[in-house]
Amino acid sequence: MNLNNTPSIGTHLPEHGGHFGGVIRHGAALLAVIWAPKAEGETKGAWLPTYTDVPAARITFDSVTNTLAMAEAGSELAKWATGLTIGGFTDWVLPARDVLELAYRHLKPTTEETGGYFRDGDNPSSVPAGFPYAIQPVLQTTAEAFQAGNAEAFEDSLYWSSTQYSDVNAWYLNFCYGSQDYGGKSAELRARAVRLIQIDA
Repeated sequence: MNLNNTPSIGTHLPEHGGHFGGVIRHGAALLAVIWAPKAEGETKGAWLPTYTDVPAARITFDSVTNTLAMAEAGSELAKWATGLTIGGFTDWVLPARDVLELAYRHLKPTTEETGGYFRDGDNPSSVPAGFPYAIQPVLQTTAEAFQAGNAEAFEDSLYWSSTQYSDVNAWYLNFCYGSQDYGGKSAELRARAVRLIQIDA
């Protein structure tokens, strides 16, 4: 796969274990975002049961480093993700904040108006870079499987990212209105696993 021939958003890619969700930049590397099938790759849980600082999980674009740091700190949610085997792949993780934003931007399940604060949707890590929803309103996805009520749809709910905000809070995304905010790590929110594969520019 390279940047000039990526599949349509939401395309099921059995050879990669899930559904194509866009491209994220990780330093000089470009990574294809592959969302896990909902039936096997979505759950609910706490980011961390205690308010413990996890310094290595502060990265907005690096899902792997964040998730491994969470697991080392005792996160059952992170251990769930890294313990998955889906489509023969075992490199599933929890999405970093900017990766999770792509799920809303590209795979928004509902027809609700985009809301949130002025900065919601600002994503310097995505390819192309994402601008706030106040500038680029988000419409319901055209990927039918991800539309509300269908098999792969994200719930009209809050989803954890793997990016810490502080020792007490971590970033989440509200899939109803698109608001990106942070909440107490012990809250039970939804999570969808993701894997990332390097692509050519």
